[in-house]
Amino acid sequence: MLNKYARAFFTRVLTPFAALLIRLGVSPDAVTLIGTGGVVAGALVFYPQGEFFWGTIVITLFVFSDLVDGNMARQLGRSSRWGAFLDSTLDRVADSAIFGGLALWYAGRGDDIALCAVAIFCLASGQVVSYTKARGESIGLPVNVNGLVERAERLVISLVACGLSGLHTFGVPHIDILLPIALWIVAAGSLVTLIQRVITVRRESAEADAAVAAGGGEAG
Repeated sequence: MLNKYARAFFTRVLTPFAALLIRLGVSPDAVTLIGTGGVVAGALVFYPQGEFFWGTIVITLFVFSDLVDGNMARQLGRSSRWGAFLDSTLDRVADSAIFGGLALWYAGRGDDIALCAVAIFCLASGQVVSYTKARGESIGLPVNVNGLVERAERLVISLVACGLSGLHTFGVPHIDILLPIALWIVAAGSLVTLIQRVITVRRESAEADAAVAAGGGEAG
């Protein structure tokens, strides 16, 4: 739901920066790779140590590469299947690193096996939610559904909660409770979104099969 509005806003904001990178000779693929590397490093270096504030700062600085590379490709007129594939694949890598880093924290010094399991569920469900859309589209279905919690919502909820929870290390009391709440929200929302997409694919596939059967009957 956030994608529709947030992407339009940040595209306008980041267009001058994307143009600057083009003038410097940087390629969209390089931005994609560097951005993903930064997110992975921020998540897997800081989060397992409980450094949620600084980890979120690092991740946020790099996560906008997802918008910059696409902006650069459009300005260059180089939008391609390869670019779309690389971007989508590395998005999954970045998301996995974020929730994997949180799972490592709760499995270690965070000492909360239940929240470790919730973080792992967030990681897995996010991948499956993306897969359902990709798989549905690969068999010719539009998968027309705006899920409750898609990638943008997962990132915003998780990163905002992580960043604010990190203020606990600066002496802000009780604020670290935000991260567990956010993880439960993302887990529940991802489950609802997965169900929404499965129901949508089931309906669209039934409609497509019925249309084919009706067309065959008329032809006969």
